[in-house]
Amino acid sequence: MADLLVVGSVALDSVETPFGKVQEALGGSATYFSYSASFFTQVRLVAVVGQDFPEAHLRLLEDRGVDIGGLQVTTGRTFRWTGEYGYDLNEAKTLDTQLNVFAEFRPELDDDRGRVPYLFLANIDPELQLEVLHQMKERPKLVALDTMNFWIQGKRDALRRVLAEVDVVTVNDGEARQLASEPNLIRAARAISAMGPKTVVVKRGEYGALLSTEARLFFVDCAPPHPDNRAILGATLSQAQVLAGDTVTVEVEVGNFRDQPMQAVDYRVSPLHQLRHGQRFRHQPPMPAVSPWSSRAGRAYDAACELLVRGAAPSERRLVDLDHGLA
Repeated sequence: MADLLVVGSVALDSVETPFGKVQEALGGSATYFSYSASFFTQVRLVAVVGQDFPEAHLRLLEDRGVDIGGLQVTTGRTFRWTGEYGYDLNEAKTLDTQLNVFAEFRPELDDDRGRVPYLFLANIDPELQLEVLHQMKERPKLVALDTMNFWIQGKRDALRRVLAEVDVVTVNDGEARQLASEPNLIRAARAISAMGPKTVVVKRGEYGALLSTEARLFFVDCAPPHPDNRAILGATLSQAQVLAGDTVTVEVEVGNFRDQPMQAVDYRVSPLHQLRHGQRFRHQPPMPAVSPWSSRAGRAYDAACELLVRGAAPSERRLVDLDHGLA
């Protein structure tokens, strides 16, 4: 049995930016979530497309091992979205939305799909999200939900009802502020958590992401892969310091694969001035997206967090044994 059930939209998107444009590219929140999740687990997709949906897109999902048995192909045209971006690629402007067959989408789960232990409710009508959740034969171990400004504005009450029954919600920073009616992202995340989900993920585009739980507040910066394996990872951390208005950067320096065995990492903790909204977090050449590197850097990062909690001096430098924690 598959580990993860994904229910949501599969679409064709037409997008224009100052750097180029595409017509009817593969889109939809369920599409991209399923494709990404397929690298980590078995995925079953429940969605709807029209008869005009390209076979190549279906093969793309099948080649990743995504179970598309729940992807309905019905008479009519596939859901289409047209939008544009300016030089600020964090903000999209919707030019046209054609729901087409998606307007009549009513997902129905068979007994097998209704018993999948993990459920992701991709961005669709919150009333449908709640219907899907109530169709599950057993309460999943984890239920995550994605939504958008359209539903926050048009179906807030329905959204609040489904939020009360999920474990995780993902929204971007504008949606978080809109849903919570709160300009401060940290307070907005806390307010959303009070609506039901114990974990709130706020997507911040090129600025990274914020994760808020009952016990932890975590920020991560976003940086693309870099050809040099020598890097410094920068991120904000420490709930108490963030709430107090301070921003702290942990710089984790890791040796080159060829020159060093990466058994230890040298890092330092240095305070920065409070950043204004919209200002980029300071970071050095970014971390390569290589899993052995990432896991070691992650352990070093956790150790840096622990050191802050212990009250380390801002300029203190200490050796971290990646197998045993703080030296």
